[in-house]
Amino acid sequence: MEQNNRKAWLYLLPAMAFLGVFMVYPLVDVLVYSFEEGYNFASQQYFGVGWYNYAYVLHNRYFLQAVKNTFLLVIITVPISTGLSLLISIGLSSIKRLRNLFQTIFFLPYVTNTLAVGLVFMILFKKTEYSDGLVNLVITRLGGTPVDFIDGPYWTKMLVLCVYTIWIVMPFKILILTSALASVNDTYYNAARIDGTSRWRMFTKITLPMISPTIFYLVITGFIGAFKAYSDAVALFGTDLNTAGMNTIVGYIYDMLYGNSGGYPSYASAAAIVLFFIVLTITCINLTVSKKHVHY
Repeated sequence: MEQNNRKAWLYLLPAMAFLGVFMVYPLVDVLVYSFEEGYNFASQQYFGVGWYNYAYVLHNRYFLQAVKNTFLLVIITVPISTGLSLLISIGLSSIKRLRNLFQTIFFLPYVTNTLAVGLVFMILFKKTEYSDGLVNLVITRLGGTPVDFIDGPYWTKMLVLCVYTIWIVMPFKILILTSALASVNDTYYNAARIDGTSRWRMFTKITLPMISPTIFYLVITGFIGAFKAYSDAVALFGTDLNTAGMNTIVGYIYDMLYGNSGGYPSYASAAAIVLFFIVLTITCINLTVSKKHVHY
């Protein structure tokens, strides 16, 4: 038994070394940086240790705006993208002919470059001196007034960012949910049909409980992915997200390191630790809720 244990630890050693070097050590390093006040990249020196970096970040208007944007993005996009993906997956599961073709079409945005999709959305929504954009053209034809979605009011920019994010994340969710629906045993549905059960009741009492672990997985990963959003905003509004008022927490961390206001690794580390605890808290809440609503 002792020899088997040694072999097991030997097999685990490469993975543990990898996780230690590339995950545990960076996390500890960032935690240390977050308490070093006035750390300088060039001299590798700092003038104190304390909570000043956290106080600065939590009172910084750009960080508070980034937190607001990120939370709105999470609250809006995760439920809508998951719900729409479930509806589309159910529709795809009911199609017999050309099902693979439709699945491929819905999956195409996932393998398309994020910046390329962002460019398409800019063409659709951005007003220029030559054109109001395709979306504004439709609004005008319906009797409405053109809106500057990219450089206009805050709510219009947030709307475009949410639509863009939903568009980007839905293909992966559709693929996963379609596979989950295909794995549900038809025996349950056949028994329910014999009893004269309605389709809605079969969906709520059979389909949803059977695929609830998959839905829970998509919700958890959706929350984490939305909290890490940055490239989506850059694709639409450019790199100066603070001026546009559309920065995210990850974008703020990047700006503190490399942006126009960069060179402050201590502030960036403090913001990263705050983001870590936000994601950890949301994940723990989801895990608690899943104990009652997820059926394994």
